[in-house]
Amino acid sequence: QVQLVESGGGLVQTGGSLRLSCAASGGTFRFDRVAWYRQPPGKQRELVAGLNSGGSMNYAASVEGRFTISKDDAKNTVDLQMNSLKPEDTAVYYCHIRVDRLLYQDWRKGYEYWGQGTQVTVSS
Repeated sequence: QVQLVESGGGLVQTGGSLRLSCAASGGTFRFDRVAWYRQPPGKQRELVAGLNSGGSMNYAASVEGRFTISKDDAKNTVDLQMNSLKPEDTAVYYCHIRVDRLLYQDWRKGYEYWGQGTQVTVSS
């Protein structure tokens, strides 16, 4: 069972920076695709940034150039560096990972896990 622990959320002023971190643990696994989603108050959850095992990244147009997703396969961590924050970035942010798991000496694909969510508030 893979478990995620998120950290780094909080209150920041407009123009400030924040770094979110997601630590995965439990069993033997390897990242396939990792991503960050967010859900502003009263709005639908949306993809913020994604990163696949080949290094390909994709970002929401509203954050490209300001946010950077990264991962460390050795440490099993996923980060989101957020710069030049705006009030419209205020949301609950969720880490999402898709992994291969080693079970009974066989690799199994397609396991997905969500973080608990962390609040990011940007003051205007």
